[in-house]
Amino acid sequence: MALANPVDNQSNNVLKCPSPASMDLTPRKCKTNVRKFQSEEDVAKALAKYVADLSEKYIREKGYFSVVLSGGTLIHTLRKLVECPYKGSVDWSKWLIFWVDERVVPLNSPDSNYKLAYDGFLSKVPISPCHIYAINDNLSPKAAADNYEARLKNLVNKETIPVSDASGFPKFDLLLLGIGPDGHVASLFPTRLQRFEKKRWVTFITDSPKPPPERITFTFPVINSSSEIAMVVTGSELADAVKITLGGILPPGLTPLPCMEVSPEEELTWFLDKDAASKL
Repeated sequence: MALANPVDNQSNNVLKCPSPASMDLTPRKCKTNVRKFQSEEDVAKALAKYVADLSEKYIREKGYFSVVLSGGTLIHTLRKLVECPYKGSVDWSKWLIFWVDERVVPLNSPDSNYKLAYDGFLSKVPISPCHIYAINDNLSPKAAADNYEARLKNLVNKETIPVSDASGFPKFDLLLLGIGPDGHVASLFPTRLQRFEKKRWVTFITDSPKPPPERITFTFPVINSSSEIAMVVTGSELADAVKITLGGILPPGLTPLPCMEVSPEEELTWFLDKDAASKL
């Protein structure tokens, strides 16, 4: 596919971090809703209703629902959405599926976010394959990022995906995120340069500190142009990152966490189980 807007290569070197005080990473303020639950099971139930309600809202308003998935434990926590009553009541024919990040591996690899989503979610609901936008797994990381960005631009040009009036980047209805213990979101890591990208829609990394090393990822301007973002966080190993992010207090000398930069255009909703919220 010819690229709609060819982009330059970029360094994947480990970031030589400036001091936290000199890093202008303060996101715009957005409406934030922090929801705490006793268990991961309770999170899964609430998340299913939240997604189903947004699906109904956006399909009613605009005729379709664009959803951006991530990897990790998110797909497992979405399990209630493919059960009754939602499996039969959601209008799956109007869903468009994208990925906020993907590992540059074959789509049938155990490391693939596509495979994770297909096995645990997509194979269980009637979403049309032509509405599922997986990466081209035959390309290098840079070429895969260029290709995914070009495909998004094509969808914008066809008015399938709108552009944010505020940012000029594509505006998805719902983006579903998890976080890592280091505070990374998507494949935007604390000590990697990709977190600072402001022009590209999709970028790439070849030295991810979390394996596998080669990945593509949405940039923060695209992430934060979403209408709604759900941060789905369960487990005690994430309690420190949750405390820092929601408490707004960065320990001295610590690089600002990428998850602190998440700020959608309408509402950010945190779904926390008891363990993830244990240090709040």
